[in-house]
Amino acid sequence: MVRKTFVDEPSIERFLALALARVTERGAVAAARLRGRGDEMAADRAAARAMRAELDRLPILASVVIGESEHGSPPSPLGLGQSVGAGKGPLLDLAVAPLEGSTLCAKDMPGAISAIAMAKAGSLLRTPEVYMDKIAIGPGYPAGLVDLDREPRENIEALAHAKNVKCGDITVCVLDRPRHTELIEKCRAAGASVRLISDGDVAGVILTAQSRQTGVDIFLGRGGAREGVLAAGALRCVGGQMQGRLAFNSSAELARVEAAGIENPYKKYDMTDLASGDVIVCATGVTEGPLLEGVGFGKAMIATETVVYHSYTGTVRRIRAEHRADRLQD
Repeated sequence: MVRKTFVDEPSIERFLALALARVTERGAVAAARLRGRGDEMAADRAAARAMRAELDRLPILASVVIGESEHGSPPSPLGLGQSVGAGKGPLLDLAVAPLEGSTLCAKDMPGAISAIAMAKAGSLLRTPEVYMDKIAIGPGYPAGLVDLDREPRENIEALAHAKNVKCGDITVCVLDRPRHTELIEKCRAAGASVRLISDGDVAGVILTAQSRQTGVDIFLGRGGAREGVLAAGALRCVGGQMQGRLAFNSSAELARVEAAGIENPYKKYDMTDLASGDVIVCATGVTEGPLLEGVGFGKAMIATETVVYHSYTGTVRRIRAEHRADRLQD
C-alpha cells in the first residue's frame, strides 16, 4: 500500500515544499534589509509580514500552531491561531519562526535564519511560550544512544563511542546563557569542546544533522519550546534523534501549559511526539552562518540559500536562488 502524504497527493506536496522555500526566502530578504540596524522588533515584523503575504498566495488552508509571541502589540501577522492560505483542502499545521535569531540580525552577527514547518493538522505539539530542555544528535546512530535524563558525560561518552572517536573530538552546541554555566562545565569536564551560540537554537539543533559540515555533534540545554517543535520536524526528516521536556520558571507558566490542554506537563517527548507524520521544513539564511549563507544584495539581483527538509521523500535539498530585486519589494 502506498503511504499517503498529508495532502493525499505526493505531487502537490512536492509543489508545497518548493512553495514554502519561497515563503522563507521572502522572510529572509525582508529581515536582511534591516541587518545591523539594531531594531530586533522591526526586522522580525518585516519578516513576518513578508512570509504572511506569500503564505496567503498558496492553495492551502493552514493554522499557525507555533508562531510569534502572543504578547506583542500590535498582533503579529503570524501570531498563534492565525489562519493563512488562499485555498481549500485538509487543515494543515504551521510552525513559523519568521526571524530565528532576531538579535543576531539586529547586530549583523552570524546564524540568523527564517524558518517554517508544515504538517497535517494535529501533528505539531501545541505548546505555549515556555522553555524546553533539549538533547539532539544527527542521523546514523542507534536509537536511544543519548537520553535527556543522563548526565552530559554519559551522553558525550556514548556518542564518542558510536563515532569511534575520543570525547575530545566531540563538540557540544549550547546556548550562551547563565543558566547553562553548570552544563558547560560538565561538558568540558568530560573532555568535549563547547560551541556557544548567543541565539537561535532552531539552527543550533539543526547543526547536528550535518555534523561533518558544521562540526557540531550534539545539542544540549534549555531553549524555547516552540523552537524545539520546529527543530524536531527538521531532524525527523533526516533521521536524527531528539528529546525534549517542558520547563517552567513559575506556576503561571505551568498553568498556561495546562490550559493549553497538555495533560502531562513533565512528559519527556521524543521527535514523533513533537512533530509527527509527514513534515516539510524550510529555512533560509538571513545572515552568514554555519548552516546557511546569508542574503546577498546586488544591484539587480538578490541571492538566497535555503535548505528544504522533506520527511515523505527523506530528502534534504539546498536551493541557491537569485531573485530579481524589483520582484522582491515589500
